[in-house]
Amino acid sequence: MDTLLQLLHPLFTPAFELLGSPITWTEILAFVLAVWMVICNMRVNALAWPLALGSSLLYFLLFWDGKLYGEASLQLVFASLALWGWWQWLRGRDEQGHKLRVRLMSPRSRWLALLAVLAAWPLLGLLLDRQTDSPLPYWDAFPTVASLLGQYLLGRKYQENWGVWVLVNAVSVALFAYKGYWLTVLLYAVFIPMSVAGWRAWQRQLAPARA
Repeated sequence: MDTLLQLLHPLFTPAFELLGSPITWTEILAFVLAVWMVICNMRVNALAWPLALGSSLLYFLLFWDGKLYGEASLQLVFASLALWGWWQWLRGRDEQGHKLRVRLMSPRSRWLALLAVLAAWPLLGLLLDRQTDSPLPYWDAFPTVASLLGQYLLGRKYQENWGVWVLVNAVSVALFAYKGYWLTVLLYAVFIPMSVAGWRAWQRQLAPARA
């Protein structure tokens, strides 16, 4: 991995400084792709998924270089899920065999999702604590686990994905501020109101489906 980072060294050249921390071209490119991706998600536009793939790979490099191994590994999972989500939005079907549309989870499914996150969070935190030199293993673990849930719900067009992203983005703001990734802090801070807007946009799509 160190060899790859050395080969990609030009991408880690600082473009400018923000609050005393260098902002690299990697972070800038990832920022632009991520904002574009969320806008496409709000509009239920499948272009979001290739944008997610590119952004995830760039953030993988950034986070691995910063020793946030949980977040870095998550980006590789995101890259894989981007391919899966792309297929879901283009070809996926719901339980009744209909083409996927914006919908709500059942109450039982919501409780199961919550319990899964609460169970997986400390386990991943313990793994990162014992097996890596992550400076914040449990803070690193929570958005990692919750993001997997959010990505699954997004891929299956469940409206609740936006509520998960609000929580993930709020925690991530604190995590990335600790590491000095200030452009990414700004990105995730912007993601919070964008996630609220996404919820409302998908809510409007639910109304015709219920009629």
